[in-house]
Order: sequence, then C-alpha cells, then structure tokens
Amino acid sequence: MIRFYFHPTPNPAKIALFLEEAGLPYEAIPVDTSKGEQHAPAFRAINPNGKVPAIVDTEGPGGKEARVFDSTAILIYLAEKTGKFLGASEDRPELLSWLLFIASGLGPFSGQAVHFQFAAPEGLDYAVNRYRREAERHYQVLNDHLEGRDFIVGGTHTIADMSAWGWLDRASRVRKGEVDPLAAYPNLKRLFETVDARPAVARARAAGKDHDFKKVNDEETKRALFPSNYPSAA
Repeated sequence: MIRFYFHPTPNPAKIALFLEEAGLPYEAIPVDTSKGEQHAPAFRAINPNGKVPAIVDTEGPGGKEARVFDSTAILIYLAEKTGKFLGASEDRPELLSWLLFIASGLGPFSGQAVHFQFAAPEGLDYAVNRYRREAERHYQVLNDHLEGRDFIVGGTHTIADMSAWGWLDRASRVRKGEVDPLAAYPNLKRLFETVDARPAVARARAAGKDHDFKKVNDEETKRALFPSNYPSAA
C-alpha cells in the first residue's frame, strides 16, 4: 500500500497519474497547504521540507516502510519499484536528463510565473517578465526536442511525460491571458493532449475530489504557503 500525501496542485498530480497508470493500491491522504497542514510535525516527519507530494510505501526496500518526497524522486522510485514507465534501458540517460530538466527548470519557473502573475503584489513587473519568459523558454526547449517525436524519451509513455503533463496542465496560468496557451508550442500541445487523453488521467483528476480543500486566499493562507515572507516566530 502507498500512502499518498497530496494537494490538488501540479506536482502531486504527477504522482496520482503514475499510481493510476500503474494500478498501484494507494490511500490518498489530503494535506491542506492553505491551512498550513504541511508544517505539522507529523507531516514534517514524512517530508522535512514541508511540501507535497510525499509518499510512504508500507512495503519499501527490505520489506520496511519507506518515505519518499519530491515528485521527481517519487516518480523514479515508483517506476523502479514496478518496472513500469521507465522506457528502454538504453534511454535511461536521456530519461534522467529530461526529468531533471522538468524538475529544475520547467516546473519551478512555471510555478514562479504563476506566483508573480497571480499571488504577488502588483508592481513587480521585472519578476513577472523574468519568470514568465523563462517558463516560455523552457516550453520552447521541450517543444523543439519533441519535433518528430511522439514522447519525450524513446517511443513509449514514460515518467518524463507524466512529469511534464503535471505542469503543462496549468499552462493557462503560466501564460496568463492566452486563449490557447500551448498554441505557440504545437509539439508540446500534442504531447499534452496525448497524455491527457489517457484513461488514467480522469482517474488521477478524481483522486481526493471528495475532500473540501480551503479555497479562500486569506492571511492564514498566505502565511501557510509563503512562510519565508514573514518573520520567524520568536
């Protein structure tokens, strides 16, 4: 059994998709980050960084319970555990390269683009321009790579495609104001639509839908999501 700690945001969505694609039994455990539940000692014992997603595998290496945090680490761990969605062995260097490209580039710059366009105070034009343009640059790099390819690595669906899907699903927020945010990146749009049409996606989207997450963006939410913006408690 996999205990899957999540909030309905891009990085946990990748893990929900893998779990559904692989048919792994799991328990979805909501962590309401707008209420600050990610900072609770019980959750920090699972992820010291206080972020979702995280998992606890009750049948980890040697039959012992194992924690894994960070979406890319979780994808690699689960793919190796199940032997699924890793692609061909000869493609492993390429797979790892694109996974880290998404983990260190496309994902973080997309997240910052969303933050400065939707959450930050007005007047930070430099930051808005910087992060949106860098997110778009990463889009272009991946779009160029996908020319003549059906998937990011090799000829089959892998965890690299799942990882990209998680953030491409929020392209309308990354590229705020664009009617068709992936139109300028046709290969990227094709990849997203290919992954998004898979039956497991609908099941992944439904995971945890019965939980009522906080939706009000009040002072509690801001302090919970962006604690480093505030002085440390004495």
